[in-house]
Amino acid sequence: MNLIQKGLPLLFTIFNALTIVAQDIQKDSITQLDEVVLTQEAIPKKATGITSSSKIAGKTFERFNPTDIPSAINQVSGVYILSGAINTNRITVRGIGSRTPYGTNKLRMYFNSIPVTNGTGSSTIEAYDFENLGAVEIIKGPKATAFGSNLGGAILLETKASVEDKTQLINSFTMGSYNMLKDNLGFSHSEDGFNLSFSYNHLETDGYRQNSQFQRDGLLLNTRFRTGQKSSMAFLVNYIDYTAQIPSSINQTDFEEDPTRAASNWLAAQGYEANKYILTGLSHTYQFSEKLQNTTSIFYSYLDHYEPRPFNILDEFTNGYGFRSRFAGNWGKADFTFGAEFYRDEYRWGTFENLYEENNGNGSLEGAVLSDNTEFRRQFNLFGTLTYPITAQLSAQLGLNWNKTHYDFRDLFNQGDTNASAKRNFDAILLPNFGLNYQWKKGKLYANISRGFSNPSLEETLTPDGIINPDIAQETGTNYELGTEWMLFKKRLSANITVYRMNVKNLLVAQRVGEDQYIGRNAGETRHQGMELDLHYRGKFSPRISFTPYLSYTLNDHTFVDFVDGDNDYSGNPLTGVPKHRLSSGIDFRHTNGLQLNLTHQFVDEIPMTDTNSISSDSFNVFHAKLGFRKSLSSQFSLGVNAGINNIFDTNYAQSVLINAVGFGGAQPRYYYPGNGRNYFGGLQLNYVF
Repeated sequence: MNLIQKGLPLLFTIFNALTIVAQDIQKDSITQLDEVVLTQEAIPKKATGITSSSKIAGKTFERFNPTDIPSAINQVSGVYILSGAINTNRITVRGIGSRTPYGTNKLRMYFNSIPVTNGTGSSTIEAYDFENLGAVEIIKGPKATAFGSNLGGAILLETKASVEDKTQLINSFTMGSYNMLKDNLGFSHSEDGFNLSFSYNHLETDGYRQNSQFQRDGLLLNTRFRTGQKSSMAFLVNYIDYTAQIPSSINQTDFEEDPTRAASNWLAAQGYEANKYILTGLSHTYQFSEKLQNTTSIFYSYLDHYEPRPFNILDEFTNGYGFRSRFAGNWGKADFTFGAEFYRDEYRWGTFENLYEENNGNGSLEGAVLSDNTEFRRQFNLFGTLTYPITAQLSAQLGLNWNKTHYDFRDLFNQGDTNASAKRNFDAILLPNFGLNYQWKKGKLYANISRGFSNPSLEETLTPDGIINPDIAQETGTNYELGTEWMLFKKRLSANITVYRMNVKNLLVAQRVGEDQYIGRNAGETRHQGMELDLHYRGKFSPRISFTPYLSYTLNDHTFVDFVDGDNDYSGNPLTGVPKHRLSSGIDFRHTNGLQLNLTHQFVDEIPMTDTNSISSDSFNVFHAKLGFRKSLSSQFSLGVNAGINNIFDTNYAQSVLINAVGFGGAQPRYYYPGNGRNYFGGLQLNYVF
């Protein structure tokens, strides 16, 4: 607490001094982003109809370093990104996804309404540049039938919209600790019936830890144009090319003594991953009448991934394609949507010996082929919702989602009896959703019952011998949710409270049987229940100075209801990988002359890291601060500057953990991915309006 008492007054002194200096500077005319809003109706939401979702946009993103998308999304209650590195993020929603060893699954992700989750349910939010996003909408739980009904819900990423009837050139440049350099150059043009935006972004950093250099280049093209009085087209291309060294997780001794260390074997192999990723989509919207509209999209994605690891070298590529068609309209008093989504991909991968120990300290060296495989994966979803106003205040919504999943695994390396080729055709599953919404002048009350599912990845369906196990079943769960939203004190205070409970059956457990080998099995049932609270207040010190305090709190009471692993009974233990309490808070100060100060804080409770609950990560508090100023230099040219401090008090904390880690060859288990130490950044934004 002494550090807080010493640090915060200093920041307030800086803010006050800059306010006095800038009193007479004219008001900034830079195009402003949307106000900071968490789970508010002030930002339109399209995903769930009468039930609740969370949407962040604009100023929420501006609170943070532009490389730090996890901190922005962690502002939302019930959602937590565990980030091992810029390229290693695991998104958990109400505890769903916490048992995934690496990456994000058990939810659906969309980019400008185009599905970007692959055929086995994996999503990579790091494939999108933070500064190109205009909004992120999060549906917690399986209540959005139009977006997959996955147990973890869905995340909808939206690019920034072009400013109407303007042509702009914007360049944002940021430098920071660890030799971090980032630049985003964007051009946008809007006129009657035509909108276009194009951006190029570059990011490089040496990273906080050994063997953690990162370099990324990306291009984004997004355009929409009218093709007739009733129709329009949209075209999207997103390209990312990045190379990221991998420090991997470290053991407790290294974490406590020197968190900048990389795992010794990854350091010796100079392990890294190189990715080239492209997503392209073409969408057509047609307005049949005032009561019926259709949007149909076709899309293609390609990923080329190369990853030298200490135990082998992985070389893989994925070709994916599909379509999505959605009708929306009204029939009498009722609103409806219905449609279909199809996704198919071909995943080709092989592994090779890594001869780094024979390479004279020069890192990884490709050796003999160890495996060669191809997977064909497809998913088909049918969906529909009907929303009916029972009274002027009470509405009901019924939704249905139907899913069919198929895997085809082909072993191209082994012959005869050792060949492991096989197919897995999951039974079709029907997922209903029912919601009620009661709305009054100052708020609303809503309730929802929904069923969701999660497929195992094809790898999880394999036995240790590489044969598909037909007994592996899909995880299923029924979600019960009750929530309320209030707007009080002349809409200056918003308060949202949600309680929920979901039992997940056929829990998928990834059991580690080798350094790079996990097999899956169904191991019982978990109960996910908790409470989420979001508070947001808009106030003024004076006509020119406003302040906005906010808080989001998450209570996770997640347990194993029935979990027996061999001779071990873990029933009743807290769910691994989930903190019981989590708090995000902060306050924004703004002056009408363009000066702003953002103070943010995050508390994360201890996280159980083993199913036995024998070891947990330590709880931690992390504080950030950012100071910015914007000024119009002319009617066409404007300038923005900012500077910030992350982890003000230099806390040593685990930004991500690996659950149930195993030490091989007598080594300590490697549970910890350290967060960055105290670090600094500063940026400059130039905006020119033609």
